[in-house]
Amino acid sequence: MALFLKPVFQEKIWGGTALESFNYHLPSNNVGECWAISAHPNGPNVIENGHYKGKTLDEVWSIDRSLFGNDKRDKFPLLTKILDANDKLSVQVHPDDDYAQKYEGEYGKTECWYILDAKEDAEIIYGINVDNKEDLVECINNREFDRLFKKVKVKPGDFYYVPAGTVHAIGSGILILETQQSSDTTYRIYDYDRKDKYGHLRDLHLEQSKTVININQENPNVVPQQSEVQGQTVTQFVSNEFFTVEKWGINGKLNYKKPHAYCLVSVIDGTGSVIIDDERYDIQKGRHFIITNEDQNILFDGKLEIIISYS
Repeated sequence: MALFLKPVFQEKIWGGTALESFNYHLPSNNVGECWAISAHPNGPNVIENGHYKGKTLDEVWSIDRSLFGNDKRDKFPLLTKILDANDKLSVQVHPDDDYAQKYEGEYGKTECWYILDAKEDAEIIYGINVDNKEDLVECINNREFDRLFKKVKVKPGDFYYVPAGTVHAIGSGILILETQQSSDTTYRIYDYDRKDKYGHLRDLHLEQSKTVININQENPNVVPQQSEVQGQTVTQFVSNEFFTVEKWGINGKLNYKKPHAYCLVSVIDGTGSVIIDDERYDIQKGRHFIITNEDQNILFDGKLEIIISYS
């Protein structure tokens, strides 16, 4: 039984209305994030179909682990988001599992970005220009951020792997699909002195950032691998201990062979259908669902671009 999910929208001071292009009715004009596949307590999705209709994904994870191949992890491992950076996001860093579990009580946050859309000359911050702790601390303390942060131009179709410890920020005019560990721990380094809707500066987390930033990290990005399966194009962006993330370009029919007990699916463009064990579901841009351990025969049909992830 596939689990179709109702998106959860998060308002952000940097958000906008670009997520309307995913066939969503937005609650405001400053929606920054669609939590598309989430069992995180800060935004769990509601199941829209089947036996568990009306329950949240975290509830289903707790009461029927067989749908997930009896996964032994205590928490659902992944979180899929779509981000609308109408304005630039804060410059931030995330802790790894060891630090986050010790100090935050949740997973660390390794993530990755597929650039869905980007305005001309859009850029991200990706990494730092220092290679020792002393220079890092000096730059942060003296707010020498132009010297500290590395900036990279991006375009639609680019992919960036952002392991925990990587300094990063999404620039304005960028739409991203993000696959990440199921964590909501973020340490802000710089926020452009912006104020929230109450007129307050948002908190910074400079001491935590100094501790968790990976100083000696080389460019962590990966090289996507493209292949053909049944005449369809598949691009594997990344595959490691945290997640495997693939993009499938489907034009026609694809008998999908599950590589894992359960897979997370996001439709990022097009229309079509998926037939799962003789049950047909219409799908279009903006739909998100989980192919569960029960689902054996999966047929995609249509003109679709989908992101599939698993851990």
